[in-house]
Amino acid sequence: MRPNLVWRPTPRTTPRPSDGAGHTPPAAAPGGRRFRPEVQGLRALAVLLVLVYHLDPRLLPGGYVGVDVFFVISGFLITSLLYREATGKGRVALGRFYVRRVRRLLPAATVVLVATGAASLVLLPLPRLADTAWQLVASAAYVENLYLADQAVDYLSAEAPPSPVQHFWSLSVEEQFYVVWPLLFAVWALARRRPRAGTGFLVVVLGALFTASLAASVLLAVEGTAAAYFLPTTRAWELAAGGLLAVGLARGGPPSWLKLPLGWLGLAAIAASAVFYDAGTAFPGWAAALPVLGAVAVIAAEDSPGRPAASALLSTAPARFVGDVSYSLYLWHWPLIILTLAVTGRERLGVLDVVLVAALSLLLAWGTKAWVEDPVRDRGLVPDGRRALVVALAGLLVVSAVAAAGLVRVERSGSVVFDPAVHTGPAAIDRPVPSSGELMYPTPLDAAEDLPAVYDDGCQASQDDTTPDTSCVYGVEDADRTVAVVGDSHGAQWIPALEELALERGWRLVVFTKSACAFTDTLTTRGEAQPYEECRTWNRAVVDELIDLRPDMAITSSSVMADPADAVSSGDAQNMMAEGMSRLWDRVGAAGVDVVMIRDTPRTREDVLECLTANTDDLSRCDRSEEEALELDDPQERAVRMIDGHADLIDLSDRFCVAGTCPAVVGNVVVYRDSHHMTGTYSRMLSADLGERLDAVLD
Repeated sequence: MRPNLVWRPTPRTTPRPSDGAGHTPPAAAPGGRRFRPEVQGLRALAVLLVLVYHLDPRLLPGGYVGVDVFFVISGFLITSLLYREATGKGRVALGRFYVRRVRRLLPAATVVLVATGAASLVLLPLPRLADTAWQLVASAAYVENLYLADQAVDYLSAEAPPSPVQHFWSLSVEEQFYVVWPLLFAVWALARRRPRAGTGFLVVVLGALFTASLAASVLLAVEGTAAAYFLPTTRAWELAAGGLLAVGLARGGPPSWLKLPLGWLGLAAIAASAVFYDAGTAFPGWAAALPVLGAVAVIAAEDSPGRPAASALLSTAPARFVGDVSYSLYLWHWPLIILTLAVTGRERLGVLDVVLVAALSLLLAWGTKAWVEDPVRDRGLVPDGRRALVVALAGLLVVSAVAAAGLVRVERSGSVVFDPAVHTGPAAIDRPVPSSGELMYPTPLDAAEDLPAVYDDGCQASQDDTTPDTSCVYGVEDADRTVAVVGDSHGAQWIPALEELALERGWRLVVFTKSACAFTDTLTTRGEAQPYEECRTWNRAVVDELIDLRPDMAITSSSVMADPADAVSSGDAQNMMAEGMSRLWDRVGAAGVDVVMIRDTPRTREDVLECLTANTDDLSRCDRSEEEALELDDPQERAVRMIDGHADLIDLSDRFCVAGTCPAVVGNVVVYRDSHHMTGTYSRMLSADLGERLDAVLD
């Protein structure tokens, strides 16, 4: 993980509940009722939770659970339709099912994607256009969740700003569910002709799928796997919960005396998760069970007898209206938020922004429902499978064309050729002459990919690796002097400079760096505060390798942002990190290896590359004060004092900051590729300074 107008929805003679994505299937719900108004109201609650959370997470820190409520509703309504068809007709018409999905889902989604893509071409900073373009295509193909899952496990994408179509991940999960689920019922419809393949058999199969998916969700959430949030395998159990409920209600609902408390308990469970969960909650996993069970309880309560009933609250006209436009409201609100933030340059919406975005979202949702969704559905504009396929492919092609326009714009933005007379880098740190926005190297578009060679070579260990690779060697292969590089990505960022020194001085450079793994024996955290056991195992194995290798020198640097798993305060965290570092370096230093720590580099703005793109006329707007850039103490400094003679520390902060300011561009060279890593170019140009500091501490 994020109105003062009166709306007049298009009137219907026979209102009907919507399917999992906010649309209305024609068939009745279990029990024979043509309309479940409380389900519409539940959908309204779900979309409002998500809307408030995205507008300002501080208002409802767990509002993201609205998506889980949507999943349950989707599973319930789609399974209700499939179950009735399988039992009533003895078969499932797959073609008709998919035609209905195309007719009800694609028109509105395509309109929003095309409009968002066109607006992004004009409003988004250039560095964000390429990723947005690819996400547009992924969203149109309903694989956005897989795209985001891949980004989530990619350490280099950790700081990527959200795209205006990122919310299509949940729709992608539902569409993937819609591909598999009908096939299951089609097979069951054929198999149920046998005595042992009745409803009980179906429940066992659905229950097995539910259990397997829930187990995967819990396991990956406990492990802190970032991709778990987006994967269909970790979300299928939520849809299956609605499916099992549909089959159960078709066989008979709960007793009447239980319905009233069941409805209110369900609403209370959803509300509690929305209020008490936050970004630090391990999710989905067990935590998702609360909103999922809450949604199941509300639907199971049906039209509860007695007053006041939760169903009565959810069946009010305003709730039904919001539920009716919930699909389009979900589609529109997120692009409006992201594009507003891009235009204003703020990290969070202001009060007026919140009101305007909410009102515009509701207006566009109503318009899309009235002029896109309803006409396509009610006028039979997609009557058969052939027309549905044409509509689906046309939508994908149109969105792809808009995305291609974004990629072309990025490609035509041009690049700058490196010129040592113009791009002087750190040599110009003390000069009063400002850098030129037109001459920046690398360009802000290229800077994010200006990485050390270890990433392309597979020599930057991933977060899951625990065994060091001794084959990652740079510099001079058969050199007499060996230098080891150890640490996290903040150690790896010095490799371009060290590689220059290695070639110049005849060193053999052996690399042992691992993403997000500070070189300490202290147990640190990974992802959402999950223990990073792989890091500690890796570091201990690296020490063993260093003792066996006995390099002439070992150089390390680690991020000041690494956190111990058991720290209770910032001061405690610093001491714990330093003590863990000293334990490892004591062993290495005792083996006769010269140990050198490089103080962590200053941190810059999170949107530094976007800022440079928008401020070519005055790059100083993207600078950061030295006080802010170096506000965090570096535990490596404490560790050096603890080791007492077994290690040295060098500090190159003066090559990043001068006169109280840390510029984003020095000597026309872009310093940072994100908020806390320097570009490979700037690192390479620091080789002479790094060599001088190394000589000074080792003499």
